[in-house]
Amino acid sequence: MQGSTVNPPEVIVNSSVPPATAVSTDHAHEEHGDFRVLGLLTFLISESLMFGALFATYLILRGGAEVWPPEGTEVELFLPTINTIILVSSSFVIHMGDTAIKKNDVKGMRLWYAITAIMGAIFLGGQAYEYLTLGYGLTTNIFSNCFYMMTGFHGLHVFVGLLLILGVLWRSRRPGHYSNTKHTGIEMAEIYWHFVDIIWVILFTLLYIMTQF
Repeated sequence: MQGSTVNPPEVIVNSSVPPATAVSTDHAHEEHGDFRVLGLLTFLISESLMFGALFATYLILRGGAEVWPPEGTEVELFLPTINTIILVSSSFVIHMGDTAIKKNDVKGMRLWYAITAIMGAIFLGGQAYEYLTLGYGLTTNIFSNCFYMMTGFHGLHVFVGLLLILGVLWRSRRPGHYSNTKHTGIEMAEIYWHFVDIIWVILFTLLYIMTQF
């Protein structure tokens, strides 16, 4: 008696199920970039609250003082005004870089971002020079304490923004890393830089303009 042959079970392939579609790298990058922008905006909101607390504390202290700033802690306007012009102008410069990359002009973006980095470095240099020539320190009185804390905290944010811009320039060395369809990192650096500029305008008004009256 011959052994019967057992056929293996038939595998039924459902032809109605379409093959997996590969998700494009660019699309995945854009989705990831959107989440990064959301994270940046969340971070900036938290930083705004911190600066807001500093502003509120400063105004409360100013409102309770008979003389503000106290004698011996006068604030000069010339250098801070020059610094303000440089920093505010840099917002327009960095926006030119963002406009350039959206036209797929990587070289133009590099140029505008490099100029922005130089302007940011000049601002920090001017702030350091101001600290060295003020004639009063962090612990001289309550005004000087507020002054150094607020401008120093802002200076730290300018330094971080400068690092972001340099990071963009470094990554732009890779061919195709940034283009008119892939520029999330560039936009994030620009958004952060605008935030730094807005905070400085408020600080300049509180610490420099209002102390003249």
